Amino acid sequence: WSRAAKKLSTNDIRNFLVDNDDYYDFQNKTLDSLLKVRIPETPGHQIVQSFIIQSMKDLQWSVETDLFYDNTPHGSKSFTNIMATYNKNACKRLVFACHYDSKWTKTKRFLGATDSAVPCMIMISLANRLQSLLKNQKTKDEISLQYIFFDGEEAFKEWTDTDSLYGSRHLAMKWDKTPFPRTADEKKLCTGKYVSEIDRIELFVLLDLLGAPNPVFYSYFPETYSLHRRLVKMERKLNQLSLLEQTGPVNLEYFKDRQVIGGIQDDHIPFLKRDVPVLHLIPSPFPAVWHTDDDDRYHLHDPTINNLVKIFQLFIIEYLHL
Repeated sequence: WSRAAKKLSTNDIRNFLVDNDDYYDFQNKTLDSLLKVRIPETPGHQIVQSFIIQSMKDLQWSVETDLFYDNTPHGSKSFTNIMATYNKNACKRLVFACHYDSKWTKTKRFLGATDSAVPCMIMISLANRLQSLLKNQKTKDEISLQYIFFDGEEAFKEWTDTDSLYGSRHLAMKWDKTPFPRTADEKKLCTGKYVSEIDRIELFVLLDLLGAPNPVFYSYFPETYSLHRRLVKMERKLNQLSLLEQTGPVNLEYFKDRQVIGGIQDDHIPFLKRDVPVLHLIPSPFPAVWHTDDDDRYHLHDPTINNLVKIFQLFIIEYLHL
C-alpha cells in the first residue's frame, strides 16, 4: 500500500487507548439515538438523519447532504446521503462508510442494531475520540478523514440491482461525474491524477453488520489485503498488551489473515466498479439475528463493540499519522 503506516510504540498504543467513562457514555447515548425504526420517509428516519448531521457538526466536521428521488417497489421515494468531512480542503480522503436506513419489514419493528446502527455509532464515537488528534494532524491539507452515511441501502422487496443500494449507487455516479479539481486553489494544491470527485478517495472502508459477538473478518480484495493485515496485526498486539475486553480464556481473533474471493453485495459495490480501493469490514458469516426483529439492543455484545472501536481507532491513527 502506497501510504506507509505510522509506527506506534507500546506506550503510544497504551496512551491512545486510555479508557474514559465519558467515551462510553457518549457511545451509549449515540446508540440510543440511532436505535429507531429508520425506514426511508418515516419520522424515525428523519429524526436519525437530523441526529447524525447535528452530531458531526457538533464535532466540528463539515457536513453536506445529497438529497435525491428514486423509484422503488413502493413508489418514488426520497433519500438523503450524509457526507461529513473533517477538512474539506484536503485533496484526498480516507473514507469510512455505513448505512443509516433500516429495512422495511411487515412488522415495521426492525431496529437494525447491527444493520447498521452500531457501525454508524462506531464512526461517530471514533470522531469523538479522535477530536484532538485530528485537530493537530500534520498531513491535514493532504488527506482528510471523511464519513459517508448512506441512505437506502436496504431493498424494499427482493434484493435486485435496482431495489438496493439506492444511496451508494447515486453518490458514486454523482461523484464520478463531478470534475475535480475545480477551483484555482484546488488546481494549485491537488496536482495528482484527479479527473473527478471520486478520484479523491484513497481508501473506502465500509462497516456493516457489527455488534454481535464473535465476528470473523476476512480480506475480500487483493488490492487491500495489506491493509486488512494491519488490522490482524493490531488485534494481535492488543491481545499481547491485554488491552481488549476478553470474554473467555483464549485470545480474541476477529480478523483472520486470509483472503476470500467472492463479493458480498453492499454499499461498496458502486465504488468498487469505479476502481475505488475497498476494505469491507463485514463479518462472515453474518450475525445470527440478521434481518430479523431480534437485531436489537439486547442482542448486541458490548465488549465486541468496544474492541472494534479500539482496533479501528488505531488503524485511523496509523493511516493518517495522527
